[in-house]
Amino acid sequence: MKAAIYPGAGKPIVIATLPDPEPGPDEVVIRVHRCGICGTDLSMTKGEAFDFGTNVQFGHEYAGEIVAAGSNLSGWRPGDRICAIPSLGCGHCLACDEGNNVLCRAGGSASAGFAEFARVPVSGAIRLPQTLSLADGALIEPLAVSLYGLRHSGMKQGAKVLVLGAGTVALYAIYWARRMGAGRIAAMSRSERRSALALEMGADAFVGFGEAEVGEIIEALGGPPDLVLECVGATGMLARAVTHVRPFGQIVSLGFCTAPDPVMPALAAYKCALIRFLVGYGPSEFRHCAETFDKGHVDPGQVVSCIIPLDDLPTMIEGLRRPNAETKVHVAP
Repeated sequence: MKAAIYPGAGKPIVIATLPDPEPGPDEVVIRVHRCGICGTDLSMTKGEAFDFGTNVQFGHEYAGEIVAAGSNLSGWRPGDRICAIPSLGCGHCLACDEGNNVLCRAGGSASAGFAEFARVPVSGAIRLPQTLSLADGALIEPLAVSLYGLRHSGMKQGAKVLVLGAGTVALYAIYWARRMGAGRIAAMSRSERRSALALEMGADAFVGFGEAEVGEIIEALGGPPDLVLECVGATGMLARAVTHVRPFGQIVSLGFCTAPDPVMPALAAYKCALIRFLVGYGPSEFRHCAETFDKGHVDPGQVVSCIIPLDDLPTMIEGLRRPNAETKVHVAP
């Protein structure tokens, strides 16, 4: 089979030919239908502090159809459609007790979606309802990221919410904030390119970064935000969130910035602002996303802007590091 390999040390992605995987007793092998490119794929293949490693397969937003099932499995058969939880939980540690597979250090990884076939432990397989396509299934992982963030944000019904950013995590944060009972929601970004999509996902207003942004956000929300969701992951965004949040409000960082991001503690202290850093999800988020994907106010699949073959992945990865017009790129192996 063909599979994408990250050689390590920031070297370019290569498409290699590997043996077709065989399922272990408690595993299934799927033919991958779609795998989304995530900002993490870009940041962790640059050879910096946070890095995937050496000669590794990757790709964690994927779904496919079972082609083989392990000897211990009953009820899982060829033709079944699943999405994969890429971070596996051991079931016995603090992270698993808290429902966060990503922070489990013993569960292992099933991040191998940039390939024609992938081996998935059944503990990390989520069945797709018949109402969902396999393309929908590849969006469940990023939906779960934002759902986890909103579930742990402490957002109250009717809250004024500001979302920094207009990428996939930000758009899905808007989506869940709307579904979970937020009051007015404003999205803010450098570019207005995704303003229509942010409004479609549930935002009431879109504001561009600029000297007048504080006043514009207050006008859009009817006051300063109770909750600021930082979904950019770039230097300066935490300080911007502190600037906007109301006194005794909360900031949730979902942007996963991999560089130092300075905040002046005195400014946050004079607002008694709570700043929380969140990453991850658990099986409950995946199941909820799968069960409710087609029951919301808008189709989450609207974020997909481009579909490419696996052979084009290395070039696309490099292109996404530069200014581009994409929102969510899907690879169709």
